Amino acid sequence: MRSVMRARVAFGSPFQLLLLAASFALAGYAGVRLLDGDWFEIVLWFVGAAVVHDLVLVPLYAAADRALVAACGAAGRRWAAGYVRVPAALSLLLLLVWFPLISGRVADRYAGSTGMSADTYLARWLLITAVLFAGSAILFVRRLRRAAKERPPEVH
Repeated sequence: MRSVMRARVAFGSPFQLLLLAASFALAGYAGVRLLDGDWFEIVLWFVGAAVVHDLVLVPLYAAADRALVAACGAAGRRWAAGYVRVPAALSLLLLLVWFPLISGRVADRYAGSTGMSADTYLARWLLITAVLFAGSAILFVRRLRRAAKERPPEVH
């Protein structure tokens, strides 16, 4: 019974384990189809992505998050960091997914394949990023105003 509990803590529910296995299978299938059977490049890409993520990106965004929390001030204001974390994470995710088109590195191939220009991807990504941060700022201001209204006035 104890080993079952340890396995449940390590892997979650059987459904989560099945979902994780299915996502790895789907990623592997996509890698095989994308790289057209060059197994060395597929393995190199998966290992390289894991190494770059764990050794380069995690320390970078952990340091950025620590700096953000420190900039928010006292422990009572740490919740404010979430109003920067969420739009930044979504914007970076979009940048990661669409980087080849945003950077213009595959603009010619994209235009040849689709007959459409890739020139709009950078502007659209910047616009989406601005909207995400603006929406987060609006929610932040609303929360500050609501907290100020709920706070009882100080008596001198």
